[in-house]
Amino acid sequence: MSAPVSTMRNPVVVRRDGMRLQRIIAFLVMAAPIVGTVVAVDLAIRNGITAVEIGIFLFMYLVTMGGMTIGLHRYFAHRTFETGPRMRLLLAITGSMSTQGPLLSWVTIHRKHHAFSDRTGDPHSPHVHGSKVLGMLNGLWHAHIGWMFTENSADWSFSRDLMGDRTLFWVHRTYLYWVALSFVLPGVLGGILTRTWSGAALGFLWGGLVRCFVVNQASWCVGSICHYFGSRRFDLDDHSANNYLVAVFTFGEGLQNNHHAFPSAARHGMFWWEPDLSGNIIQLLRAVGLVWNTYHPTEETMDRLRKAA
Repeated sequence: MSAPVSTMRNPVVVRRDGMRLQRIIAFLVMAAPIVGTVVAVDLAIRNGITAVEIGIFLFMYLVTMGGMTIGLHRYFAHRTFETGPRMRLLLAITGSMSTQGPLLSWVTIHRKHHAFSDRTGDPHSPHVHGSKVLGMLNGLWHAHIGWMFTENSADWSFSRDLMGDRTLFWVHRTYLYWVALSFVLPGVLGGILTRTWSGAALGFLWGGLVRCFVVNQASWCVGSICHYFGSRRFDLDDHSANNYLVAVFTFGEGLQNNHHAFPSAARHGMFWWEPDLSGNIIQLLRAVGLVWNTYHPTEETMDRLRKAA
């Protein structure tokens, strides 16, 4: 009697296939928006740019950057406020449209980053490659883009609290559909507003590829630039810093020193003059009753942390 044929694949082969797919997706996420941005800029120089393209770009930037910062980061990763099921679904979808990765994977990697911030185990720290100039450049490259081409084994214990939510798991599994929507939607808007195929193409170009390029580069700067360059109000065990230029483009995410000092704070801007558009939007959502139970440290709490440091 012949031995039964196993239907299980070699786990090493499965891991290699997954790693190959991860690298392909990372390359496409990096390369396609770059090509699209070059084409868009060339067309703008030769033919000009209209308010339609600018408006679609700004609208999609607001939707996707806001979905990532308010949804993936401040709500799902840190639970800085509470909300209802419809708003939770909207935040999950718009966060997925930011092309920053599937919901559960994003939360897992980010929580792991906080658990091992700028130490061995941090998935994207710029400080684990040496302190000399070459080590700094390697570290910045790794923290900005390179980490996406390395093997990052998902430790789902970091997102166990979310895995039992069937709706969130569905959004996680259908991630590529939401990514596709983030490119199709601006094309549809361009076509409707101009009633031309060229308007649809330009909408796809500016609201899709260019927007994706700017959102990616800005958000990746949070893990690279903001853990190397900036001011440090709180003396923490990591190298997180407040970089106000990055904060402007990332709706407050560039205030990394503030955030690492108070991860559960809904606002990263500790004072009114610090740029934190996402924090302002959360305050507006709270005012109209769509979110509640937000937290912001008092000046006394911040003073105690500074004195303890």
